[in-house]
Amino acid sequence: MTMMKKLTEKEELYCRKYVELLNQRQAYMASRDTERMKPNTVDRRASELHQKPHIQARINELMAEREQRLQIDADYVLRRLVEIDQMDVMDILKEDGALKPISEWPKCWRTTLSGLDINTTITNYDETTTENILKKIKWPDKVKNLELIGKHVRVGAFKEQLDHTSSDGSMTPKGTINIGELSDSAMAEILKARDAADS
Repeated sequence: MTMMKKLTEKEELYCRKYVELLNQRQAYMASRDTERMKPNTVDRRASELHQKPHIQARINELMAEREQRLQIDADYVLRRLVEIDQMDVMDILKEDGALKPISEWPKCWRTTLSGLDINTTITNYDETTTENILKKIKWPDKVKNLELIGKHVRVGAFKEQLDHTSSDGSMTPKGTINIGELSDSAMAEILKARDAADS
């Protein structure tokens, strides 16, 4: 088993800054005196440093420590994506269709919306009483969210596997075809073949 090369103070600082900022250039600048360097030099040196095996190993180690500390892993990400997918507008509406007070919304709604548009109105002449009315809410991008779920669990929701009969009569997989790239006639042939197989 090979021992990891000992990092210098500046290398350790770079690794810690990279895990914090997730940006090679900014991490390099935070760990070095770069005032006299040209921007291209900073970028090149940051890239060279980042690619060193002992730097990569330390960054991976720090990220694993952070994931353990925060308990955020792939399962957590997928759970949050599913929560967002299952957001139902009925959760925040009263029976008469009016919005419930925000304090009564489920946590998923309170932590996921992209934005709120609140209208403040004065309800008396001495301007001591105001009323805040929620006019508009901005949903998260549900289609993008579904795409992320599809990538995360590899459901292949946007691709279709097609088997083609080879000359010897066996079914041989020929790869994945993007349905959006098929011509109308090719799509018609696929549907016709599928209907024939189902009958």
